[in-house]
Amino acid sequence: MTGILNVEHWFRQQLSTLGEFLGLLVLRLLLAWEYWESGVEKYNGENWFDYIKDKFPFPFNVIDIDISWFMATWFELAGALAILIGLATRYVSISLVILTIVATIAVHIPPEGWSSYSDMLSGYAISDKGNGNYKLPLVYMIMFVPLILMGPGKFSVDHLIDQQLNRR
Repeated sequence: MTGILNVEHWFRQQLSTLGEFLGLLVLRLLLAWEYWESGVEKYNGENWFDYIKDKFPFPFNVIDIDISWFMATWFELAGALAILIGLATRYVSISLVILTIVATIAVHIPPEGWSSYSDMLSGYAISDKGNGNYKLPLVYMIMFVPLILMGPGKFSVDHLIDQQLNRR
């Protein structure tokens, strides 16, 4: 029995060590890919914020739509690159969560709101049938929580910077 417990303990230690390098990296790779794609789509597309500007929460509703479009595009592109390499990860993650909250309010919540709890729950979907379609942005926001609280992990520029600062 002791042999089995020793093997199990060793296995957990190996996974923990691997997780310090790869666990948060996998999360960063997925988020970087998604926000990069969204930024590229905006960069190559036309500004459609005029159609939803009145749905933006304050103070974003008073910013000129061209400035909002520029900011959203470059926050997604630069943010994706920063998340990818693990640079200023906590701050970039917070800014992308704010961007995602604004997008969720402006795009993913029906203009008339929800008339019941079941309407709201039906919006927790990935579809084009209305009622919200807020599942994906919510999942992204939840995925940022470990990056905000724990940082980017050991395979990151932030970790290298921390190591250099701790040597001094």
